[in-house]
Amino acid sequence: MHVAILALNPTDSVTHGFLPAAARLGLDVTLLTDQPDRHTQAYVELDCAPNAILGCDVRDPLAVIAALSAGTPPHAVFSNSDHLQTQTALATSYLGLPGKDWTATLRAKNKALMRRHLADLDPVYSAELGPKDDPADLRDVPFPCVVKPREGVASEDVVLVVDADELTEQVRDIRTRRADGALVVEEFLDGPLNTLETIGDAAGQLHVLGGFETELSPPPYFIEERMQWRAALPAAVQDAVLAQLRALGVGLGACHTEFILQGSRPRLVEVNYRIIGDQGDLLLAELFQVPLFEWVLRAHLGQNVPVPPRTSRHARVDYIYARTGGVLRAAPPASDRPGLRYRPLRTVGDSIALTHTNRDYLGVLRCVGADRPSADADADAFLAEHRWDVGP
Repeated sequence: MHVAILALNPTDSVTHGFLPAAARLGLDVTLLTDQPDRHTQAYVELDCAPNAILGCDVRDPLAVIAALSAGTPPHAVFSNSDHLQTQTALATSYLGLPGKDWTATLRAKNKALMRRHLADLDPVYSAELGPKDDPADLRDVPFPCVVKPREGVASEDVVLVVDADELTEQVRDIRTRRADGALVVEEFLDGPLNTLETIGDAAGQLHVLGGFETELSPPPYFIEERMQWRAALPAAVQDAVLAQLRALGVGLGACHTEFILQGSRPRLVEVNYRIIGDQGDLLLAELFQVPLFEWVLRAHLGQNVPVPPRTSRHARVDYIYARTGGVLRAAPPASDRPGLRYRPLRTVGDSIALTHTNRDYLGVLRCVGADRPSADADADAFLAEHRWDVGP
C-alpha cells in the first residue's frame, strides 16, 4: 500500500514517529514538501526514509492534487502539519480517500472561525483584525486580553496585554513580522491549562487517550514549560470538550485540544487537528506501550483503531528553554536511561535569538514512571545534575 505524506520542515513526529510506523506497516511512502533538500538531508541515516521525496507547493491544494494525480495513486494522504490539514483534506476528498472534513480542519486552524462556530456552546469575546485594521477601533475589549495570529502555532506572537495602549503597541510589533497576516484579539481565559488527546477512526469512533496538565511560563508569554499526564477528566468536563470538538467536525485522525478549566467548565483555547507535538506523541507511545503512530496511519487508511488501554503509569515532559538570547555555552548530550530520555534541540555554540515560543527550547526531557512520585524524582534528579547556559 502507498501513503503520501505532506510536510513543511522536518519534525520529530514524522522522522521518529510516522516514518518508522509506515515502515512497520509495510507502506510505501511518498513525501511531498516545499523543502525537499532539508528532508533529504534529515533522512540520510534513517533506515525508514521515504521511498520518494517530491518538491511541491504543499500550501496550495491545487498543486497537491495535481502532484498526487500525476503519480502512483495513494491509498491514503496524511499530514501532521498544522498548516497543511485543509490542503490534505481537500486532496483526500478529490481522490475519494478517507480523510478529514475540510470544513473542520479550516475551523480548527482559523481561530476566528472557531470562535464564531462555537459561540452558542461557549461564547468567548473574539475580534478579528485584518492587516490594515486599527485596534483602537475595537469596542468593549475585556482587558486583560490576548492578541495572537489568526492561524498561528507554537504560541508564536501570542501575548497578554493589559490595556488599549499595550494592545496597539503589541499589534504594531507583531505586524513587523506578519505584515499581511490577520490577528485575533480574545478574552483572556484564566485558569489551569489542560489538553485532551483523541484519535478518531473510520467507524466514526472518537477515542480518548487522556491528557496533560500544562505549566506555562509567566505572562505575558505562553511558553509550555512542563506537562504532567492526567489519565482522566471528570466525565462532565470530558463530555463538554468532546461536544465542542464534534460541533467543529473533528473526527478522523489524531487531535490535540487545549483548554482552560474554570471549575467544571472547559474553555477551548485552540484545537490542533493532529497528534500532540514537541515529543509529547513519542511520550504517549512509550507511556501506553502501543503502536500509536501506526494507529493514526491506519485510521487514514480507512481502518478502525483499537480502544486505547488504561495505564496506571505516569508520564512527564519538561521543556528546557532559553531565558535570554546569546550563545549556548553548555548543555548536556542526549541521554537514555530506564524510563527517561533527554533529547537536545540545540547544539553547544548555537546562537539563540529569543522568540518567546517553543522555538526557544534547548532540549526535551521525557520521563515515564510507575507513578507520579517516581517520574518526578527521576526528572528532578536529571535537571539537578545538568546545566544549560546561554550567555554572550
